[in-house]
Amino acid sequence: MKNSFCFILMLGAMLTSCSRKDNAIKMKGSDTEVNLAINLAEKFTELDDDFSISISGGGSGLGITSLLNGQADIANSSRPLSDDEIQQFKDKNIELKTVIFAEDATAFVVHKDLPLDEIDLETLGKILSGEITNWNQVIDIDLPINIYGRQSSSGTHSFVKKKLKIEFSPAAKEMTGNAQIIEGVKADKSGIGYVGAGYVAHDPNANTKIRIVNIKEKPDSIAYSPIDNETINKSLYFFQRPLYQFVLADSWHKVKPFIDFEESELGKKMIEEHGYYIIEK
Repeated sequence: MKNSFCFILMLGAMLTSCSRKDNAIKMKGSDTEVNLAINLAEKFTELDDDFSISISGGGSGLGITSLLNGQADIANSSRPLSDDEIQQFKDKNIELKTVIFAEDATAFVVHKDLPLDEIDLETLGKILSGEITNWNQVIDIDLPINIYGRQSSSGTHSFVKKKLKIEFSPAAKEMTGNAQIIEGVKADKSGIGYVGAGYVAHDPNANTKIRIVNIKEKPDSIAYSPIDNETINKSLYFFQRPLYQFVLADSWHKVKPFIDFEESELGKKMIEEHGYYIIEK
């Protein structure tokens, strides 16, 4: 984590050092979005070296505070503004533009041989919290459950925890990303893990030997797939959230070319490759 943070700072310094001041963009905020933002900025500045973009994470709240203090042009955020934040911007007479550039959905996966096609939220919460420890408490398979999750600093870890209102089982394995979780579940007939839905939806090799579990809010509810575009576009999947970029209106003229790049076919392709969805407008 420390090395990753240093890399972010170095990238920002490197990109900023060779920039023209009027085309220098400062972006701060969500750790969930920071790796995607870095790669988008790298490609954008490669195509147009008149621009430079410095990027740092630290969380959505930090990015939004940086906007309030005039220390950023863009705040990446995996949540909307709170009522208090909206009032703070009004009090300072600061106008913002809001961009929703991607949708994040979390998919739950098990080994392809585990006969589990769908699960309700209460049962899923009991599994991830360690209250249910054997698959025979859910289906007709006698195997201990192994949980493949993310480290506590992960935004996805926090997102799942908050949505289910649970604490994760101490026995849950802490993996560093989608690829590690997929590989773990592929090799473990009793494993269950959570990954970016776009990651398994758009990579034909990612979902080999795994089964994507549909989610239903209650046992008698309709179960929805995280890799169904119509479901995501209608916001029917329980574990989905928009990814925001709040932009100072005063900075919009210099930020707009980067936003246009994000919305280009190449930008959308990069967003999907990072495991996120593009919502159809």
